[in-house]
Amino acid sequence: MCCSGFLKIMMFVFNGGIFLAGAAILGVGVWVKVDSGSLLGLVEDVDGAPSGLSQLVNVSYLLIAVGSVLLIIGFLGCCGAVKESRCMLLTFFSIVLIIFLIEVAGAVVLLVFNGLADEILGHLEDDVKKSIGKQYGSSDSFTSLWNATMKEFECCGYKNYTDFDGSPFVTMHGGDIYPQTCCNATLAVDVCNTNNAYHSNIDGCFTMLLQLIEDNAVIIAAVALGIAVLEIAAMVVSIVLYKQIGSKA
Repeated sequence: MCCSGFLKIMMFVFNGGIFLAGAAILGVGVWVKVDSGSLLGLVEDVDGAPSGLSQLVNVSYLLIAVGSVLLIIGFLGCCGAVKESRCMLLTFFSIVLIIFLIEVAGAVVLLVFNGLADEILGHLEDDVKKSIGKQYGSSDSFTSLWNATMKEFECCGYKNYTDFDGSPFVTMHGGDIYPQTCCNATLAVDVCNTNNAYHSNIDGCFTMLLQLIEDNAVIIAAVALGIAVLEIAAMVVSIVLYKQIGSKA
């Protein structure tokens, strides 16, 4: 009886962790979806970008789906323990096992293709520059999206300020004026021209994005490992509780 009560408490602890992880993932998914300044939106405006790459904009839906599933299984595990329902516990175990196997497969894929990030961004360079040259300053939505991105990441263009050469924005300003974000604020200049932009040496946005991902790789891996440990523990506790309930019946 004491052991059974302890297992129920363990189910609450582990499923509480899964529930919170699901809530966090769901929150990130909703944030990505509603954030109009997200870099994912830039993919849609790139001329000649691979058709498959445009599916990256749907990452928010994937996060929302994963978060929702984790919320459901967390709730299912708690209810199964409280009601001592073998059916609910077995369903909980099966769902968590399937998700765990998918996560392992996904981790393997990410490890295998991890080195392709630089190559993909390199292939996109020409297409992104062409889009900037055609649309920045002429398309309000494209211009606003780039401005929001450059302000958020404190970056300039794809590689640097020269990506804006020949764009409608630069042309209409006499061919020597660039977005203000391309000049370092420490220069204390009112106009970002060629000379100021050159001395500012602001990094490109995709370089900053790649650096951001690399800097947070350890955190992402730690979170993923933590979720995996919770899932394994929850499966072990649920199957033991499932057998105990069966023996009492």
